[in-house]
Amino acid sequence: MSTVDFSRVNELAKKYEPEMTRFLRDMIRIPSESCQEEGVIRRIKEEMEKVGFDRVEIDKMGNVLGFIGSGPRIIAFDAHIDTVGVGNRSNWTFDPYEGYEDAETIGGRGASDQEGGMASMVYAGKIIKELGLCPKDCTIVMVGTVQEEDCDGMCWQYIVNKFFPAKGIRKEQVEFVVSTEPTDGGIYRGHRGRMEIRVDVKGVSCHGSAPERGDNAIYKMADILQEVRALNENGDGPSNEIKGLVKMLNPAFNPEHYEDAQFLGRGTCTTSQIFYTSPSRCAVADSCSISIDRRMTAGETWDSCLEEIRQLPSVKKYGDDVEVSMYMYDRPSWTGEVYETECYFPTWINKENAAHVQALVDAHHALYGEERIGPDGAMHLRHRPLIDKWTFSTNGVAIQGRYGIPCVGFGPGAESQAHAPNEITWKQDLVTCAALYAAVPGLYKEENKTADVSQFRAGKTNNDIQ
Repeated sequence: MSTVDFSRVNELAKKYEPEMTRFLRDMIRIPSESCQEEGVIRRIKEEMEKVGFDRVEIDKMGNVLGFIGSGPRIIAFDAHIDTVGVGNRSNWTFDPYEGYEDAETIGGRGASDQEGGMASMVYAGKIIKELGLCPKDCTIVMVGTVQEEDCDGMCWQYIVNKFFPAKGIRKEQVEFVVSTEPTDGGIYRGHRGRMEIRVDVKGVSCHGSAPERGDNAIYKMADILQEVRALNENGDGPSNEIKGLVKMLNPAFNPEHYEDAQFLGRGTCTTSQIFYTSPSRCAVADSCSISIDRRMTAGETWDSCLEEIRQLPSVKKYGDDVEVSMYMYDRPSWTGEVYETECYFPTWINKENAAHVQALVDAHHALYGEERIGPDGAMHLRHRPLIDKWTFSTNGVAIQGRYGIPCVGFGPGAESQAHAPNEITWKQDLVTCAALYAAVPGLYKEENKTADVSQFRAGKTNNDIQ
């Protein structure tokens, strides 16, 4: 195990704050929505090479990977560097791509979600190189991943199933991965999973002047929509014909996993999109479809979530006119590469005493103490336990959810800033995270590793998807 000079790590992290700030602002200035990340990927490669990574590669999917060391054991850090769009521009009080900075904050699309994590990672790499903090039997890999906002985890499916084998790397060589998604100053050991569900309803068109001659698909869908909303809003008592998703927190409905569900929070569902077809505005609609964003807690499975929709009274009422399915994803990356996968993203939780979680806890205790820290402007978000979980989803759905590679989170910024107008992050967080990332490899105790670090991990589907 490497000896870590924590005061020197902190000193260098503070020293490099101006460089991290400049680098983050450069990334923000380069629009990088999913599948359009080439410019920011190349900018990251340039910075990795500048600060002295041993080698830097861009894989065929367009992910950028920076390497330090050459040992057989791998410790990886992940930042997705794609962003969502800006939405309604009138909601922004500053240019989302030019951004801004003041003494405490940096603003711009991607500041918290999650290019700030990349800025901290790259300069953690610089500190690791300067202080010799990479264990001799390890390789540290800093990964900037693409298309997470479109299909979280798909980038790591490609890395595990395509990139690693081409390099002679087995996934079992990866000791753990630190996700640098924003964690509000906490160390996160899991989160709910999710899936994307589609409901298609058939109708029969006719002239709008005599609607009784047709079968209006929008009206059928209106019934179904009310029942989807009921799933999210109802309780689980005897009077609820449609029992709400809150039922998974109740041991009567989820006897094996209700405690894990209480830690993660209840599952949710919301209708996120609606589509229709009709011959004209003077006709009855002959089809209607919706997309459902389904967040899954412990104890829920991909097929239980589909079956829940299929068992809604209106879905059963309309019989063969309704189809419930799961979306697939096959959008080409910025390089043109396609990795087709299902839109199912498994739930996962680590054991709190897992060796890789404790490496981050030990680093935090040594550097900052036992409680979350942050600038004054962020502390209202941080009066919570140091070890906790995300509300949203991350690439951990593949890293640990699919493959069982241990994953843990610590990242600059705030979850509440993700996808929001006037997105910001805090300069102090960049420094805090860079220091912790640099310290972690030397604090990981391989001898404390156990065969399975998962407290809960959802199963895969019956599709032939790796």
